[in-house]
Amino acid sequence: MPRNQFERMMFALMTVIVTVHAYVFYSLYVVNSSTLMSVTGENSVLGAVNAMGGVYMFGRNLPIWAVVITEFILAYTLEITVGSPLSFKLACKVFDPRETHPVLFETAIICATVGIMCPAMSFLAAFLYYPYYAGFNIFTFLANWIKLVCFNFPFAFFSQLFFIQPLIRTCFKAIFRRNPKQLRQ
Repeated sequence: MPRNQFERMMFALMTVIVTVHAYVFYSLYVVNSSTLMSVTGENSVLGAVNAMGGVYMFGRNLPIWAVVITEFILAYTLEITVGSPLSFKLACKVFDPRETHPVLFETAIICATVGIMCPAMSFLAAFLYYPYYAGFNIFTFLANWIKLVCFNFPFAFFSQLFFIQPLIRTCFKAIFRRNPKQLRQ
């Protein structure tokens, strides 16, 4: 797995690219699809987004690409500054990486990362997607945050553990091949 700062940043980049697209799709198609379609009268999510002139963010409708870029920047920054370093430290508190099987240790890191990133990104999403047209209320904001955590956590946990991280680790190993001499050291 990543052994230096450059590799850690590339691993985080690969993870965030896949994750942000997965979560935007999940948010639009799974969590909000019925609302979007009922508000616009369209029979498809993409038709509803087009009819609305984009996805509601920052108090106005933005194109999907702007939503993806905004979430990518926030997720990548949060991942490299907080998520990745803290999840490694948390996993090390439970397991010794030198004595623990790599799969178990990587699973602990994934679980810790989801435990950190899901509430943090849900908090940011509650801020980004808050219905500002109705005025700001801290209790509504907190309720929206808790609701997003409840929606996102199961998806985040299972998608990261069983799909995204295995895919990213396989791609990372293919891109950053190790010399057999380096593996023994």
